[in-house]
Amino acid sequence: MSEKTKIYEEKMQKSLKNLDKEYAGIRAGRANPHVLDKITVDYYGSPTSLQQIANVSVPEARMIQIAPWEPKMIREIIKAIQTSDLGINPVDDGKVVRLIFPELTEERRKALAKDVKHKAEDTKVAIRNIRRDGLDACKKMKKQDGISEDEVAQIEDELGKLTDKYVKECDKAMEAKTKEIMTV
Repeated sequence: MSEKTKIYEEKMQKSLKNLDKEYAGIRAGRANPHVLDKITVDYYGSPTSLQQIANVSVPEARMIQIAPWEPKMIREIIKAIQTSDLGINPVDDGKVVRLIFPELTEERRKALAKDVKHKAEDTKVAIRNIRRDGLDACKKMKKQDGISEDEVAQIEDELGKLTDKYVKECDKAMEAKTKEIMTV
């Protein structure tokens, strides 16, 4: 790859990494501590991520256990989980908070699979937009810097190959996550 397309490849990689983060937050019937990544707790007036104020573990396949460093933070943790879009009611015993994930229904699995596909489509659009930005920049360079037609054609070809590569990666990630969700 040429130096001119390197920045666009990095942007495409970031889009794919973002998709992976989004997929990590989608629960597939099994307890995954990454579903808590977006949850922030009011820690003495400052929004703090849950992992910074508690030990998060998965003692069973469908349970997440949250043991706060300070027992008085349990109320704040419960409040943060209830106000999030997680859709699970936390249970506490005064020392730890437990999140018990119910078995997913077929209807819920299909809805999650649809959401996975939607996120993948958004990522593909972002990747194609990066290609478009690269092509626009290439056309500007041709006018301003006077680069040759051959160089322009080479850059366009490289951007096309990069786009195809990352769209395929996106499809692979979507298929893997959909399979994970639909597996009972």
